[in-house]
Formats: sequence, C-alpha cells, structure tokens
Amino acid sequence: MHFTLRQLQYLRAVAEQRNFGRAAQVCNVSQPALSVQIKTLEESLGGPLFERQARDILLTPLGRDVLDHARQVLGAAERLDQFAKDRSGGHRSLSIGIIPTIAPYLLPGVLAGLRSSDVSLRVQIREARTERLLTMLRAGEIDAGVMALPAGGRELFELPLFQDHFLLAGSTARLETMATNPEALRPLDLQTAQLMLLDDGHCLTDQALEVCGQDRSSGLINMGASSLATLSRLVAEGFGLTLMPELAARAESEAVPGLKLLRFTVPQPARTVGLVRRASTGGEDWFDGLAEVIRQVGEEIVSETRA
Repeated sequence: MHFTLRQLQYLRAVAEQRNFGRAAQVCNVSQPALSVQIKTLEESLGGPLFERQARDILLTPLGRDVLDHARQVLGAAERLDQFAKDRSGGHRSLSIGIIPTIAPYLLPGVLAGLRSSDVSLRVQIREARTERLLTMLRAGEIDAGVMALPAGGRELFELPLFQDHFLLAGSTARLETMATNPEALRPLDLQTAQLMLLDDGHCLTDQALEVCGQDRSSGLINMGASSLATLSRLVAEGFGLTLMPELAARAESEAVPGLKLLRFTVPQPARTVGLVRRASTGGEDWFDGLAEVIRQVGEEIVSETRA
C-alpha cells in the first residue's frame, strides 16, 4: 500500500471544507490535481472515501476511519517538522517528570533558572507519582525525573541533590498537647497520634509511615487527601497531624494561616530529593546543568524554612 503525506493533507482538507474546490484553494493546488490525488488514494485503500453529492461532500465509513489515522500521521509529521526546524535554529528540548509533593514548590524557581541559562530550551513538564514517572523514564517518555531517593533499578542513575527535612504540622491546640518540651519531639512520639496522610500511592505517605513507626493497618491512619494543600487545610482545622516537607512548609503556611509547624529533635527525619535518568542516556552535560539548577533552588527554599 502506497500513499503520501500530500494525499493525506488533501483528504483532510476535503473532509474539513466539504467541497473539492475550496479544499484545492486551501491546499494551494488546482482542483483537478487534488481530485486525481484523492482518486489515487481511494484506489490504494480499496474503496471510496467520500460520497459526492450535488451540494455536499460526505465521508464514507471507510473515509471516517482513514481520516482518523490521517490526522494522527499528519500531526506526528508536523511535530517532526517543527522539531527539525527547532534543531536547525539551535533550540533544544527537555522532558522532565516530577512528583506532586515537590512540583508546586520547586518548579517555579527551576523553570526560571533554566530559562535564564538557556532561552532556547523548550521544557516539557510531566507531573506524576513515582511509580508512573519510573515507567515513563524507562519507556523514554521523559528524560529525567525529580523524586525522592532511592528510586531503585540498576538501569537508572540517581543523583542526590538536597535533604528535605520533615516538620510536624497541625493546629496550635493539637501541637500544644504533643510535648511540654518541643525540642524533645521525636517521630516515634506520633505512634498514638492520629496521622493524616496523602492517599495511597504517594511515596511521601510511605516515608511518613516509616519514620513514625506506623503502618496502614493502624486505626489512627487517615489516608485520603490528594495533595499537600488539602492536607494542610485539614490539619490546620484540627483533623489530626501530618508530616510536612520543608520544601512545602513556607508556601503552605502562607496559604493556610491556621497551620502550625514544629521541628523534630536531631536527628530530624528527612527525604533525599534527587534527579534520576536512564543509565544508558548519553550527553550528560544537560543532566548536570539541570541538577545544579534544581539543587540551588531546592537548597534556597529549605534554607529559608530553617532560618
């Protein structure tokens, strides 16, 4: 079977204009030339693509099916053409995945940093949970992922960037009952407290359960919030306690006036935020540059929280 992109473009134009003359004008060709190409395409596909009525042109069932595929092919071809133009003009692209408990707090600074260092860089962001990001990374759908380490997998290269300590978050009334000496507060002190955590599947939930010495079977665990923003508002109203990453602490405290935070005693529980790529990926200069921008932005945010 043989057909050309030009024939598919003519097919799309006739389907959209519902008139061979107007379609020829859109495609900047003569109507006889367009009609010949449509006829050739119909012969290649084994049937008529249009019902030619006196005042209208309608797609046949075969035409509808072919048009769906034609639009996909033409869309891919147009994206490839744009990519070639970008490359010839010095533009580069980068697809980055990032987990939801990091994305809202880190991305604004990271994107600004990337733009200032390379205005020609085109960045695509994919926000998803760790498991999904790793799947996309292995499939080549993203170039790198920002997540909590370790991610696992021999085929992956992991670069630690900065430590993100956990703070205890809740309402003033609840936090006052935790300890007479806040500096003696330890994660294991929360074993008899009601914890509110993100819904299952977030790595932050697993980390919180681990540092607090609890598991999902505990009747004190409430996993239902879909974001740290929701979680912050719930605990600020007195519906339990939660662990808040330093990365999110300032933004959530400013957004939720009733939210109070306590710091655990040393050694403070923490997660390691890092950048992950496929071990087989070449040209690591972009990776090192991206890592440095993320490290600088992340360390600045957590340093402000600690101050």
